[in-house]
Amino acid sequence: MANKVLAEIGVIGGTGLYAMEELKILKEIKVKTPFGDPSDKIILGTLAGIKVAFLPRHGRKHAMLPGEINQRANMWALKSIGVKTIISASAVGSLREELPPTHFVFPDQFVDQTKGRPSTFFGNGIVGHVPLAEPFCMAISDMMYKEAVKLGIKAHKGGTYCCMEGPGFSTKAESNFHRKMGYSIIGMTMATEAKLAREAGFHYAPVSLVTDYDCWKEGEEVDQHKVSETMTKNIHNIRRLLVKIIPMVAAAGCRGNCPEFIKNSLLTHKENFPAATYKKLKLILG
Repeated sequence: MANKVLAEIGVIGGTGLYAMEELKILKEIKVKTPFGDPSDKIILGTLAGIKVAFLPRHGRKHAMLPGEINQRANMWALKSIGVKTIISASAVGSLREELPPTHFVFPDQFVDQTKGRPSTFFGNGIVGHVPLAEPFCMAISDMMYKEAVKLGIKAHKGGTYCCMEGPGFSTKAESNFHRKMGYSIIGMTMATEAKLAREAGFHYAPVSLVTDYDCWKEGEEVDQHKVSETMTKNIHNIRRLLVKIIPMVAAAGCRGNCPEFIKNSLLTHKENFPAATYKKLKLILG
């Protein structure tokens, strides 16, 4: 499995993302990983002749809390089928008046406030530290932003994604604190994904779909009913964007050399790698 390229572009998001007329679904595959089961089977298909893999982040039944998602297994599984670029779509709350529901945000930074989630492949005898000063593949993010604008989708480039633990939404005190810190949007999944994607050498580009104003705005407090209603509109637009962008991403370059970071990040010399740990990480380390 690890040597066969089934798709070079992966899309992580909700189950509705791959329900596109333009997508020809070829098959579904279940991938076994050294880190346990991924969120679900991977859906393989073609879009404008480009092979693409879709992975429902919370599973197709949306039965996993943000903190229960096996992010390491998800990344390993996508890597094992040849994926090089990941487009990550996720719902977020807005911490800014100018970022209302239904708008798209292409952040350039994140702050991780999660607690205890496995967010690294390293450990158990192999030590590494990847740089995260610029955590995303901005060449792809910039391209997606420009195409979103051309499609008439209200979009914003830049900003900081605050990744909270959840699963409960923010208190007003937390929401106002995050606003004072200058954060733009808040969600529950992306930081862990981004850290592991960097270690695994992916080109990783998130698109954040605003569903609500968190709870800082009087009369606009978030609840799951409002989120679900807005997500329906957002899913329509993200499908439109994916149809346009996936063929372009397949030919895109990278100004950040995303796959190269891992090469200079290891502190443990290869001769000192524990055999069992190296066996699990060989796909990631190259």
